[in-house]
Amino acid sequence: MKLFFCQSCQQVLFFENTACERCGMTLGYLPERTTLSALEAMGEGLWRPMAAPDSPRVMCANNAHSACNWLTEPGQTFCVACSFNRTIPNLSVPGNIARWQKLEVAKHRLFYTLLRLGLPLRNRRQDPENGLAFDFLDSHPDGTPAMTGHMNGIITIALNEADDAQREQMRLEMGEYYRTLLGHFRHEIGHYYWNVLIRDASPDRLAACREIFGDDRRDYAAALKEHYEKPPSPAWRGRYVSQYATSHPWEDFAETWAHYLHIISTLETAWAYGMSINAAGAHAPPLRADVCKDPYTEMSFDEITQGWLPLTYAANSLNRSMGLPDFYPFVLTPEILRKLSFIHDLIHASRVA
Repeated sequence: MKLFFCQSCQQVLFFENTACERCGMTLGYLPERTTLSALEAMGEGLWRPMAAPDSPRVMCANNAHSACNWLTEPGQTFCVACSFNRTIPNLSVPGNIARWQKLEVAKHRLFYTLLRLGLPLRNRRQDPENGLAFDFLDSHPDGTPAMTGHMNGIITIALNEADDAQREQMRLEMGEYYRTLLGHFRHEIGHYYWNVLIRDASPDRLAACREIFGDDRRDYAAALKEHYEKPPSPAWRGRYVSQYATSHPWEDFAETWAHYLHIISTLETAWAYGMSINAAGAHAPPLRADVCKDPYTEMSFDEITQGWLPLTYAANSLNRSMGLPDFYPFVLTPEILRKLSFIHDLIHASRVA
């Protein structure tokens, strides 16, 4: 994530801020400029962004629930991120507004990344059968509990994932290193982009993906059943980024996709802060790195890995010094890096903006 600064007083701002802590100016995010802007009220719901004074905007309607800080064009109800919502939680249920706000924080960070990558985005109005939409559910209409997942462009996020205690309990029960709301969004969007960029693309691209991740024609339900009944041996660590990635080629692709988004988003933050790693007495590359380019647009895959690995070693060491779990508890072997490289090349070949 970039660093932002108030155009009124130069106070440092963060992505989710809705008002400057120093001067009190109302803030709104301009997605097409990838910047957070101080706003001047114009009346009748219009705002003049100081970052784009000739372009009056309105707040996304979800700002009324403190669920969105993005701006949109006059006459539009929802911003580009919220326009993909199909079902939001029942806000009359106690606690659901707070849960929804947490979900939107993660979803807006996802959309920041998708827009920075220039990836194609089609909603259900543009593509009624396979367009992207989000359902935030506690249960389905038939009363069955909602489960996080993806189906033909519809991404469902179970509301209980927004409860930290429940999510942590599920993480421990499933033996996962990492389980966050943002991680769910990044994983599920990987399934959507498998459809868009692999399934619906050329036969050559599908064949190349199968060569890297395996044959997706394998029975998915049977594969998941086998995975949960008979967990894989520890040998998976050399070939897959997570244990869940072993269950089926679709899940391997989605897990690898999510990790690529983790990596470039974190590297952008390191770049914004001008971070470098230069461990005292270290002469080998794993402990020396300068993050001096935009990972979204300027870094090759080799440069990404050369920056990422030293950064994770340093961040893991910092966390351990505080008695915390590792920041990035994953090992990126040559086979996993090969998969990440495929995702990198796929994304850069698919840019539309």
